[in-house]
Amino acid sequence: MSTSRELTDAACRLLDDLRHKRPLVQNVTNYVAMDLSANALLAIGASPAMVHAREEAGDFAALSDALVVNIGTLSDNFVAGMREAARVARERAKPWVLDPVGAGATKYRNETIAELLALNPAVIRGNASEIIAVARIAGLHDAAAAGKGVDSLHGTEAALAPALALARGQKCVVAATGAVDLVTDGARVARIANGAPVMAQVTASGCALSGIVGAFAAVSPDVFGATVAALGVYGVAGEIAAAGCAGPGSFRVALLDQLAAVDAEALRTRLKLSQSVLET
Repeated sequence: MSTSRELTDAACRLLDDLRHKRPLVQNVTNYVAMDLSANALLAIGASPAMVHAREEAGDFAALSDALVVNIGTLSDNFVAGMREAARVARERAKPWVLDPVGAGATKYRNETIAELLALNPAVIRGNASEIIAVARIAGLHDAAAAGKGVDSLHGTEAALAPALALARGQKCVVAATGAVDLVTDGARVARIANGAPVMAQVTASGCALSGIVGAFAAVSPDVFGATVAALGVYGVAGEIAAAGCAGPGSFRVALLDQLAAVDAEALRTRLKLSQSVLET
């Protein structure tokens, strides 16, 4: 099992690998998130493709190095594209990330999540309330989750037991993000305490993070380590950006600048990462 130091070293290597390989990341994402997600991926060094139409989503998944599915703005056409892209990603053994925006809010949303869970995402990334809701939808945990729209009403520690159940039941990595991010594969739990409160004031900042997770997963077979690296890099970039901005508007620009500038030295100096190994 990796130590926290080894995870930090791996994050530095993966950041270099990502910028060298420039993975193609397909995003079937919501209208609110498309701009920031695409620009965040470009800034970190990946190549984004915002392809969601049912008629081509599967074909593009076959070409891509990773897929990100974000259910923020659902419609029948969007859902058809999500299903087709995820089906192809699974068949081709390509990592795909599920961002279950607003999980638990409506019957249609919950049914869509259940369909997508059956297509075996490699990573499920959401806020604490969303992760709690997804575990309930999957029949793996009975904790109640009440989000406020797409916002979380829970801290990530409240999502620990549902996240563990979800990771074990789905055989995937689960990331619950918030003031302290939590990542688990069911056997290990990593916590990342970077970032800044202003990040919650910029819409689609979490959606963009899911895109970054997809980019890191594209360059490493260790999905747990890749997810930890993605959250760590994003948190450190956000922390540095927040220190020099006046508010959410300037922060959005500064975040993109710092995603392009963040390097191994910044990670080794700033990353606040801890890991525990669970008893089996």
